[in-house]
Amino acid sequence: MLKDFETPKKEDKAQINAGIKELQAKLLGQQQLLMKAKLPVIVLIEGWAAAGKGSLIKELISELDPRFYNVVSPKILPENAERYPFLFPYMSAIPVNGKVTFMDSGWMENVVRKYLKREITKDEYRRRIRQVNEFERQLRDGGYIVLKIFLHIAKQEQYDRLYELAENPATEWRVNPEDLWQHNEYKRFMEAYDDFMEKTGDTAAWHILDGNSRKTAIRDALKLLVQRVDRGIKEGRYDGMTSEEEFPLKEMPLLSEVDLSPSIDDDEYKKELKKLQSRLSELHNIVYRKKIPVILCYEGWDAAGKGGNIRRLTYALDPRGFDVHPIASPLPHELNRHYLWRFWTKLPRTGHICIFDRTWYGRVMVERLEGFCSDREWHRAYHEINEFERMLTDWGAVVLKFWIHIDRNVQLARFTDRENTPEKQWKITDEDWRNREKWDDYEVAVNEMLQNTSTKNAPWHIIESNDKKYARIKTLRLIVKALEKACSAKLALPTHNGGVSPLSIRALVR
Repeated sequence: MLKDFETPKKEDKAQINAGIKELQAKLLGQQQLLMKAKLPVIVLIEGWAAAGKGSLIKELISELDPRFYNVVSPKILPENAERYPFLFPYMSAIPVNGKVTFMDSGWMENVVRKYLKREITKDEYRRRIRQVNEFERQLRDGGYIVLKIFLHIAKQEQYDRLYELAENPATEWRVNPEDLWQHNEYKRFMEAYDDFMEKTGDTAAWHILDGNSRKTAIRDALKLLVQRVDRGIKEGRYDGMTSEEEFPLKEMPLLSEVDLSPSIDDDEYKKELKKLQSRLSELHNIVYRKKIPVILCYEGWDAAGKGGNIRRLTYALDPRGFDVHPIASPLPHELNRHYLWRFWTKLPRTGHICIFDRTWYGRVMVERLEGFCSDREWHRAYHEINEFERMLTDWGAVVLKFWIHIDRNVQLARFTDRENTPEKQWKITDEDWRNREKWDDYEVAVNEMLQNTSTKNAPWHIIESNDKKYARIKTLRLIVKALEKACSAKLALPTHNGGVSPLSIRALVR
């Protein structure tokens, strides 16, 4: 890695420039092939401050059609200022099929800087390494080409560049205290970068380029990108199977074994509903103050009562502090990204509540049964979903998952009632009747889903809903209990400034 990096021998400038022009032309020709093959590409450019990351990206895109690429520079916020999981800005920025996203620094710089500042613990550092590996593997398995480049420069070269930038009034703004801190801690950063690259290079290898020679770095980066895209076009989209990590699972009954007879009388229902809604309103304020993210997931049979259940829940909440996301068939721009992307982008900020009316579990139910994804894809999804939910709970989110359960006869009665009641007819569609015909197939899929994804950190709760009022009370009780537990256990995050202070450029040591 960096500690063993040897500076390449100098090359003829004319040959390097000629190579750059040739590779830029090849990359331009590959753009249309990428679109045709529907291959999405992520190019992550990491490296030292003043190593030339921005200039490198400028050359990589200089001959490309700007309609088919995007450049992003995700901000690295202090840990105590972040409102989303740390991978949120990177997953949010992934490209649609056939396009390229260039990232000016990303998950590597984020994790390394926060670890060296002691904003995250050693255990959290290890968790984030694991999450990065899962993130990259999920992208690869979903057909993404991921190229990771680290631009390396020597300490003296970094000093010279920072000094030159700082002495010029037009560019001094580009040198900040973070850059100077990195230079003063060059050795510690190099060790940390090495450790990160060694632990995150299995799925997508790291490529270290010599940033001391700008032209050589440009030529070598272009060569890597052209080769990687060429290989992707020849081999097609990757569709592998994930490694089978064992998740601790909670034992779940088969749907046919669930007793659907529980009910509640009207007087008790009204009393309990008022009490639970009042307590939930109190807890919502605490959740906001303690910045606890809450994610509530509703799945269930058509006409099981999800909407009414959600309505009694949201009545108790401050409308400024929650969102409800009804999930329908994915739109074209959603279909053209990793299937989890549209859920990542709907995650709540810390302190807010997010309610999903249908979820990412569509992957292993409707998408599986309707042939919208391959067998490999839906089999792989169990593991990917468990990883996704573990990431959410590691972040500190309360994740509750409800399967709203009814029997066939109750569903038929509710369908008929909807058809015969004018103000309810909008609730029933031909698709509902088609899905009913596949009840047995759906029951098999739901049972497998419950068995494979009811993890200890995010278990499923089967809600008996033949009696809708009973179902509402049971759901609210579970939510109140989970929030009370989270609010009592939540601790304030430590804050550190990492010892960074506004240093003068003349304070740098050669």
